[in-house]
Amino acid sequence: MPDRTPARPFRSREWFAAPGRSDMAALYLERFMNYGITPEELQSGRPIVGIAQTGSDLSPCNRIHLDLARRVRDGIRDAGGIAMEFPVHPIFENCRRPTAALDRNLAYLGLTEILYGYPIDAVVLTTGCDKTTPSGIMAASTVDIPAIVLSGGPMLDGWHEGELVGSGTVIWRSRRKLAAGEITEEEFLATATASAPSAGHCNTMGTASTMNAVAEALGLSLTGCAAIPAPYRERGQMAYETGRRIVEMAYEDLRPSKVLDRRAFLNAIKVVSALGGSSNAQPHIVAMARHAGVELSHDDWMTHGYDVPLLVNMQPAGKYLGERFHRAGGVPAVMWELLKAGTIDGDGLTVTGRTMAENLEGREATDREVITRYDAPLKERAGFLVLRGNLFDFAIMKTSVISEEFRARYLSEPGREGVFEARAVVFDGSDDYHHRINDPSLGIDERTILVIRGSGPLGWPGSAEVVNMQPPDALIQKGIASLPTLGDGRQSGTSDSPSILNASPESAAGGGLSWLRTGDVIRIDLNAGTCNALVDEAEIARRRAEAPPPVPESHTPWEEIYREKTGQLAEGAVLEMAVKYRGVSARTPRHNH
Repeated sequence: MPDRTPARPFRSREWFAAPGRSDMAALYLERFMNYGITPEELQSGRPIVGIAQTGSDLSPCNRIHLDLARRVRDGIRDAGGIAMEFPVHPIFENCRRPTAALDRNLAYLGLTEILYGYPIDAVVLTTGCDKTTPSGIMAASTVDIPAIVLSGGPMLDGWHEGELVGSGTVIWRSRRKLAAGEITEEEFLATATASAPSAGHCNTMGTASTMNAVAEALGLSLTGCAAIPAPYRERGQMAYETGRRIVEMAYEDLRPSKVLDRRAFLNAIKVVSALGGSSNAQPHIVAMARHAGVELSHDDWMTHGYDVPLLVNMQPAGKYLGERFHRAGGVPAVMWELLKAGTIDGDGLTVTGRTMAENLEGREATDREVITRYDAPLKERAGFLVLRGNLFDFAIMKTSVISEEFRARYLSEPGREGVFEARAVVFDGSDDYHHRINDPSLGIDERTILVIRGSGPLGWPGSAEVVNMQPPDALIQKGIASLPTLGDGRQSGTSDSPSILNASPESAAGGGLSWLRTGDVIRIDLNAGTCNALVDEAEIARRRAEAPPPVPESHTPWEEIYREKTGQLAEGAVLEMAVKYRGVSARTPRHNH
């Protein structure tokens, strides 16, 4: 293999060559010998490439990476690099209690310290489950060494009794059927488990598929990476090519700071709208942008994302699942439609070493049932609607999942289209909701808005996916499958509920939901982007003087630290003290002896 000169000296040389400190070089080299690596390899001047391993038995959505890492290693070795695999703090949305949202920032911290403090010249970020993608990209931006995202891919399509059943989405739909008495608990479990037929993450356009699409839209994955199902042979081939490419990126010194600019993040916002992507994309995109030093405003979601049409017919906003989306052309086909329409910017550099436009050339969709043409979309104006008012300074509504039934009931009054008023019923957390939702004394009817508070970053803590509340059983049995919902937490990206989410500031931070009372009337004007409780200022002032809703105590040291350092969902729910650290790899850590 011919000698190559890196564009910037590899930082691992400061460990294994340790200029002027042979005693330290000996110390750093010595213990690597115990598994058979040689001093010649580590002192060869070849790049040390980390594989940030997010796969484990605790992270089933990412477990495929335990196998894919071997193909990544093959690619790294064939391209002239040296692979070093290491574990990352596990994140599993479905099972982590009280919420996996606590783990995004914790995984970020741990990965940042590894990438900064160890002799790593470049890194492959293995992603899959929701928060593994933003946590890895946040850390890569903080350290700023060459980094590339390899997603593990979605599961194969789920089927039950001849019908497609998608991750998460089938659960939200089946629990309504259970409440209506249409299925038994055994049938509920059977449909839920049928949605998970193979290795991989959610096969719907939930947060996992959305965030891995975002990585590709940002230019941090090889073209076509995001949507390949985990069991497909192309996934292993993509892993190999990713391993090869990261070595070239190390020599080119192609770092996140050269890829992640404002246009890349605006592209990501637009792609999420076209995909019918998860509402969780909002805090994650904001978090990644802040760690990259890119400014995004609240208005950017409306100015750049709201008018984008829905192009992807995939659950929960549509009909199909991940396999057919991949075969239709996946993320590149969607971006090709957006590029042809002049909606996204194709001039930005990507990890391929080429521009986004060059990557997308000719990637037209092959299945127009799944990926429509830009001028014949499933829905017009499918982005997130930003709302403000006396209850919060910022919240979003996912418009691509507003059903015709919901629109007819709440948004179609003649002369007041897009405006509705509803009586609030307020719950303090999900335990309170589950305990009282079927209480007839609450008087919940079709003109009720269900409100949940205490579910944000400070109140939960971590922010929980609890806002997609279903109506009481009695209403469901009458055919009313959904009510307006509002909360200072999140909802699953697999949910088909057009909830008002991520309300900031949250009730635990003194936001307006803290003084809202059951029986108050809330007016929502989607045309003006406002949401207000119809309560006079004097009464609001009186309520603010009362004791705020209770907040559960912290149960672990990390919960306490998280609450102390984390901001609101509107601002990405990041560790606020962390965003000032960028490009820390420019200075090598001092010796440890």
